[in-house]
Amino acid sequence: MTHTHFLRGSGWRSPLPGAKPRFGTRTAVVLLGALALAATACGGPGGAGAAGGTMADGKTFTLGIASDPGNLDPQMSVLSVTGQVDRFLYDPLLELTPDGKPLPALAGKWDATTTTASFTLRPGITCADGTPLTAADVAANIVFVGDPANKSPFAGLTIAPGTKATADEATRTITVTSGAPDAFLLRNVGSLPIVCGKGLADRKLLAKGGSGTGMFAVSEIVPNDHYTFTRRKDYSWGPGDWKAQQAGLPDKVVARVVPNTSTAANLLLSGELNAGQINGPDRQRLEARKLFHADFLAPLGEIFYNQAAGRPGQDESVRRALTQALDLAQLGKVLTNGTGKPSRGLVTAEPKACSGDTVTGHLPTHDPAAAASALDSAGWKAGPDGVRVKGGKRLALTVLYGTQLGPTMAPTAELAQQTWKSLGADVTLKAVDSPGLSQVLFGTGEWEVSLGPVGLTLPSQLVPFMSGPAAPDGTNFGHIANPEYEQGVKQAAAMSGEASCPAWQAAETALVKRVDVVPYIDSVVPYYASGSRFDVSQGSVTPSSIRMYAR
Repeated sequence: MTHTHFLRGSGWRSPLPGAKPRFGTRTAVVLLGALALAATACGGPGGAGAAGGTMADGKTFTLGIASDPGNLDPQMSVLSVTGQVDRFLYDPLLELTPDGKPLPALAGKWDATTTTASFTLRPGITCADGTPLTAADVAANIVFVGDPANKSPFAGLTIAPGTKATADEATRTITVTSGAPDAFLLRNVGSLPIVCGKGLADRKLLAKGGSGTGMFAVSEIVPNDHYTFTRRKDYSWGPGDWKAQQAGLPDKVVARVVPNTSTAANLLLSGELNAGQINGPDRQRLEARKLFHADFLAPLGEIFYNQAAGRPGQDESVRRALTQALDLAQLGKVLTNGTGKPSRGLVTAEPKACSGDTVTGHLPTHDPAAAASALDSAGWKAGPDGVRVKGGKRLALTVLYGTQLGPTMAPTAELAQQTWKSLGADVTLKAVDSPGLSQVLFGTGEWEVSLGPVGLTLPSQLVPFMSGPAAPDGTNFGHIANPEYEQGVKQAAAMSGEASCPAWQAAETALVKRVDVVPYIDSVVPYYASGSRFDVSQGSVTPSSIRMYAR
């Protein structure tokens, strides 16, 4: 349970190209120091819930979550723990197949370009209170999020500001006109969790998980302890050709707040938890018991430099030298306890919209001597105390790292500190939690280096953080201005879906080449299971996939 703040697995989005971001500190809290997510199922032949066991009906699925989800309104929070809980309560218009193709959820038919989309609802969909879900309800969901006045953190993220939606009740069709061109309009709008009419009229109902369209309904909430959901017997519109009558479906789900990873591992081994996200040394105990697990790949090792005027990182040669001094492979081993995978791109979440390697061969190679020479050439000369100076200003670096990312972040930051000190920098480490990291990056701007990764599920999500207005007026926290990246984004935004991928990848490569971002290691983080099986998609457990087993 180390990683307490993630991007929402059901489809967190950053502002679309050309859209002005409409969110404050709360959204940024989960962006930086967050993990974008992808999953594959694994597991040995033994252990509770292993393949070949007997599925059992009428059981309760208990899921460990690392922190309280807070407000459950699915359109007013981007915390991934909230997104996981909301997946049980609110369905989107579309789900995704493992290879990224759209799959029916609330919508049975759809069509989209970069500017317009249409969705036709499947028959028989009802709300948790038994009332029918109407096309007008769905259109109102989209309009609510797209109206910046409502201050949804998804405005400019999933839905572009100014997006319009109309409903035809006779055909149960919703027509969407995007407020800005979007290469992934179908996936973005299709991922929005949909709430019912009564929740739209009274969002206090949504704060407590009411007025849902999902497989479960809330039956009990004890904040900071547990959330209990009961399966809806009328639910028959699961993803694809999902059937309501299946062996092994849980009758209840309990989301139990367990902040400590070791405690969560103990509860998995005792059978008190049926699922929990575990990273770090506790994995060894679970592996020894051969528990089933579904893994997700998350960006963990990323470096950003502050390129604001007057900061050392404004100079590309300084960014390159600082990166060249680091042994990124060794840094990655420390950060992931040797279990990570070298980064191949900024988007790790499966199913990926675009595949390809935008990192390999484009980062500076490890060469401390060349790094020192580059700083000399850039005018940073060693002073009497060994710290480099240029124009009377010391090479002083405040390095931020997130405490919420687990115990390996501190030694990783210390290794970087030692390396850069030997290069002639005066390095101060600053440990911050998610809100603290957000406040510095998007508020005060008092930093030189950030080790907080940025999680993504679509390449378009990177745009407002790597271009456009700089913080605090915008979300470009690194003050990046990369013309090649911006040109690639412009080309990509004019194309739809997979056709845009080459342009997106060229743009991302431009960032890496210019050392605007240094992605070096991804973390493989497993969801372990005891007495259950399930799929993990985009970083959270898929409710319709859960199957319970007799012990």
